[in-house]
Amino acid sequence: MSPGETTGSTIGTKPRQGRIKCVVWDLDNTLWDGVLLEEGRVSVRPEVVAEIKRLDDLGVLHSVASRNDHDAAMERLESEGLAEYFLYPQINWNPKSSSIEAIAKAVNIGLDAVAFVDDQPFERAEVEHMLPAVLTVDAAELGQALSAPEFQPRFVTDESRIRRDMYRSAALRDRLEEDYTGTNEEFLATLGMHFTIAPAEREDLQRAEELTVRTNQLNSTGRTYSYEELDALRQSPDHVLLVAGLTDRYGTYGKIGLALVERGRPAWHLRMLLMSCRVLARGVGTVLLNHVMSLAREDGAVLRADFVETGRNRVMYVTYAFAGFREAERDGNRLVLESDLRQIQPPPDYLTVETR
Repeated sequence: MSPGETTGSTIGTKPRQGRIKCVVWDLDNTLWDGVLLEEGRVSVRPEVVAEIKRLDDLGVLHSVASRNDHDAAMERLESEGLAEYFLYPQINWNPKSSSIEAIAKAVNIGLDAVAFVDDQPFERAEVEHMLPAVLTVDAAELGQALSAPEFQPRFVTDESRIRRDMYRSAALRDRLEEDYTGTNEEFLATLGMHFTIAPAEREDLQRAEELTVRTNQLNSTGRTYSYEELDALRQSPDHVLLVAGLTDRYGTYGKIGLALVERGRPAWHLRMLLMSCRVLARGVGTVLLNHVMSLAREDGAVLRADFVETGRNRVMYVTYAFAGFREAERDGNRLVLESDLRQIQPPPDYLTVETR
């Protein structure tokens, strides 16, 4: 069996380990002792703060879903130096389930990647009923729950340690885009984006494995690859493993794309193409694909691509179709798409592309 074949990994499911990307916290009698609006003064629980900081170091994000007065709660979080840890906090009088949905949408993750911590059985039950994919945690069982495999990524990469900062930069870009009065392409041109494509090195493989585990919407097959599999493919003379990165004037997006190609005659075969969901709105989704297409054409081959319908990756099918791929084979939800490579789109004008 060649390293590019899909047998031996699960299609369409994600490993249990490290599946939680964001922990959403209640405040009253969870993050702190007491009820803020009733008692005025509350005491932050040091063991909770320690867990928040520990998970943050692992690359797990945090947010808040609390029935509370927004300004009073944020003032308290600011005074404790904790506000910076929480992305898109939802502090209002809405049901907790709707707040969690808003957070997941803002962070651009699936609900199955969210955990919710609350001291109230009623609040947990409401979330369990409305959002059964969310993992609920009793605040009284915090230590045991947060040590479960779901909260423990296999690797802690350089990008894990700055993930919160990258999301904060993304929130800044989103605010700037909302205020911008020109076209979307004109706004993207203001970002000064720089896209890099290079053969994967050994030091890229931990992040590469993480991308296959964490990426759902922009993953052409839904397959996960282990570090060991990726290392074998990286060294295989019959395969090309490419990694893509993106930066702009506001900072780095990190390593955001992977492509795995099996070389052959008369066709190259694109076994995997994925892009991080955090670049979905940056107009760079076809750049890595177009580069692979150019490499195949230079080698005198056509390009075939695996696509597996997972229920969440429809946008990748659209990406292939937009690039001129047509269906060549189908077996249930598994497709092989093909391009004759007669037309390859150039990168957009607002993007600088560097290949190595």
